[in-house]
Amino acid sequence: MKSWNVNDLELKAHAPQILSSTKDARAIALAIPAGESLQDHQVHERAWVSILSGEAEITTTAGERIAGTPGLLVEFDPGERHAVRAVSDTRLLLLLTPWPGAGHPGPMSLPDKANAVAHAAEHAAEERDH
Repeated sequence: MKSWNVNDLELKAHAPQILSSTKDARAIALAIPAGESLQDHQVHERAWVSILSGEAEITTTAGERIAGTPGLLVEFDPGERHAVRAVSDTRLLLLLTPWPGAGHPGPMSLPDKANAVAHAAEHAAEERDH
């Protein structure tokens, strides 16, 4: 058995923390400061977003909108576009299943993702300089 008290985690803004990742699912905790957002995006997996603390507004490109506080759970179909805006400092739990979803480029840890972003920036700079 594994367990986490997500409300006690020292989450940093813009640094999602992967709690668990298996071939079946991925659980991620993240903090969004008041007034900031996860811009319009989509994932390859079915996604559940649960508000653990704070208040957030969740919208879809289909025009659906819901404001929520702790206890709200929202489910998105694979590929469904959505955005999350923190009305106040907000802590979320994301569940993605199956992991990775169909069409996903492959599981990547956050350090690997950071290295990929840095590598892409270096490559772009090299291309620009030549």
